[in-house]
Amino acid sequence: MPSDVAPIPPLPAHQLLVFLLQVGLLVLLAVVCGRLATRLRMPAVTGELCVGILLGPTVLGNTAPALAEWLLPRSASQFHLLDALGQIGVVLLVGVTGMEMDTRLVRRRGTAALSVGLGGLLLPLALGFAAGWAAPGSLIPESSDRLVFALFIAVALCVSALPVIAKTLTDMNLIHRNVGQLTLAAGMVDDIIGWILLSVVSAMAVGEADTTSVAAPLAATALVLACTFLIVRPLVRRGMRAAERSGESATTVAGATALILLSAAATHALGLEAMFGAFLAGMLIASGSHSVRARLAPLRTVVLSVLAPLFFATAGLRVELGALTHPQVLAAAAALLVIAVVGKVAGAYFGARVAGIGPWESLALGGGLNARGVIQLVIATVGLRIGVLTPTAYTLIVLVAIATSLMAPPLLRFAMRRVEQTMEEELRLRDCSFVPEKPSGRTPDAQV
Repeated sequence: MPSDVAPIPPLPAHQLLVFLLQVGLLVLLAVVCGRLATRLRMPAVTGELCVGILLGPTVLGNTAPALAEWLLPRSASQFHLLDALGQIGVVLLVGVTGMEMDTRLVRRRGTAALSVGLGGLLLPLALGFAAGWAAPGSLIPESSDRLVFALFIAVALCVSALPVIAKTLTDMNLIHRNVGQLTLAAGMVDDIIGWILLSVVSAMAVGEADTTSVAAPLAATALVLACTFLIVRPLVRRGMRAAERSGESATTVAGATALILLSAAATHALGLEAMFGAFLAGMLIASGSHSVRARLAPLRTVVLSVLAPLFFATAGLRVELGALTHPQVLAAAAALLVIAVVGKVAGAYFGARVAGIGPWESLALGGGLNARGVIQLVIATVGLRIGVLTPTAYTLIVLVAIATSLMAPPLLRFAMRRVEQTMEEELRLRDCSFVPEKPSGRTPDAQV
């Protein structure tokens, strides 16, 4: 008998039209602004991050509000289409980044990565708490108390944005360098601990904090790591070998994409960040044979040239920087930015020095981890939603996220000019499975 359940209606024609125009325009402007950034000796991600500011309420919304409302309507159903596509892009970007990790280096220098990550987390955490505790009362919502507000500011300042770091290192041809590898490993340490702290502070904000809110994310992290390396890794290796025997790159690309997305879904379902699962999946794929990884070059091309720029362009669409025209807000923003930069760079620097890393490499690690980017935007959005942040405090954190992401490339370039490339790094670049041919020359960003 025919079913009485009505079929789900298709996407409305106008909504589809607006979505296609949004995606096409964002990708086009991301490419243009990315190319402009590279001409100014900045990584492409710098220009891509600015696209959302230009098309969002900060610029287009103020100069042509009617056009902005038509092209980017403040409708959740319309905006979530872009969100979904952007999330796929960032998850795949982090997965591809995990593929480029040298697992032998991470195992050999895991203690150093942990030292850098903890140093870059603890100092900004302490300074952020002090800043939140000393903040003027106008920045604290009436429904929130100062302790929760200070803890939330501390968490917001201690995180690093792994997607922005990955794209910056890739754009600057630094991802094969030891500094690049350690930056990614330390950034993952920051992210794991940061998301656990966020879950605890969020529970405090809504009045549900107990031992479960602390133990659950810790147990979930331990479970994910155990399952990844004891159960999933051998299965992934068999799956990648089977894809290799098929003789088609399409099979390998599809399999790797599915693994990254499903791993991200698994960690998200456990209450952890989806990017954590994507990064682990990329590392598992990287442990396969050279030929398997070489076949994933098409995936890397699409992610880095289309999906990742689209995500970074989308990130600024919710940002409204008009509040910075008020002197008091601007002064608070400047103070918060200084605290964020000093805390992260100095913390990572001293953590690296404790691990026996040289001064210029330590400075480069601090400069790379300083990028907060979209991770801080996500945390700020959570704070606004649960009532910990006022709209003004939200704007301040967003400004820090954007400014620190733009500062990372010049800091990296300044420090890495003084760090010579080692033979191990040369071999890692030569063995990079995503480069089909040996580079014939070095780009300006590669000469940092």
